[in-house]
Amino acid sequence: MTTSYAELKAQIAELEKQAFQAREAEISNAKNKIREIMQAYSLTIADLGGTAKVTKPRKPVEVKYRDNSTGQDWTGRGRAPKWLEGKNKEDYLIK
Repeated sequence: MTTSYAELKAQIAELEKQAFQAREAEISNAKNKIREIMQAYSLTIADLGGTAKVTKPRKPVEVKYRDNSTGQDWTGRGRAPKWLEGKNKEDYLIK
């Protein structure tokens, strides 16, 4: 007798649930072991060579060119916009 598609999907869902629960239990056990070892040897994250990468928010690029008649602008980076095609970009330079 063959197993139906619906039955296989139900089995997959149950196995995924079991796998998630097993992973959560293993992670919890690993964290406890790590915590115990770190406490026993008075270790810190810095002792392990771990570094937290801190990223600073980037300042937006300032606009260099503006078409005052339409209000459109461009930073001067990347491909030039359509509104600037065939025109001298120096005429639109913000001073």
